Amino acid sequence: MVVLNKIYTRTGDKGATALGTGERRPKNDLRIEAYGAIDEANSAIGLARVATATDPDCARVDAMLLCVQNDLFDLGADLCVPESDAKPDREALRIVQSQVDRLERKIDELNADLAPLLSFVLPGGSAAAAALHLARTITRRAERVLVALANEPGETIGEPALKYVNRLSDFLFVAARHVNGKGESDILWVPGQNR
Repeated sequence: MVVLNKIYTRTGDKGATALGTGERRPKNDLRIEAYGAIDEANSAIGLARVATATDPDCARVDAMLLCVQNDLFDLGADLCVPESDAKPDREALRIVQSQVDRLERKIDELNADLAPLLSFVLPGGSAAAAALHLARTITRRAERVLVALANEPGETIGEPALKYVNRLSDFLFVAARHVNGKGESDILWVPGQNR
């Protein structure tokens, strides 16, 4: 259970913050950047949900997005407690393969309704689709930060966490097409159109 009685603590006023283990790190540490990027992706999904929650045609996608937002909090919790050989006080929350599998099923479920693509899709169409494309690009940036962290000496990230973020951007792409009239309102790239 999480209890937040006081929002400001002043403990970060000198540019450091605590991981879930209690270890203090600079706020520009790559691990802090990683779960900050995941938080940003989650916020972008929340913004997309403003559009999907009010459109009855998007109800299915909106329910999936709520599930994803909870997963992203799990991922933030995973990242704020680095994997270690030391025996922990309590078991850390980790992204697990079943979360990746569920996301893949949702991608397949939504994609089954879509016609095959004949060109790349430009972000846009409906407001919901545009917001989902923005969330997708923010998620891709978060993935790059996670990969950089995983490649840092002494740092580890669980394989399911990396897979989840990779699949999430795919899910957001398919969800954007789905809310765009199942792809009918997609705006396709026309190579060299403006020469």
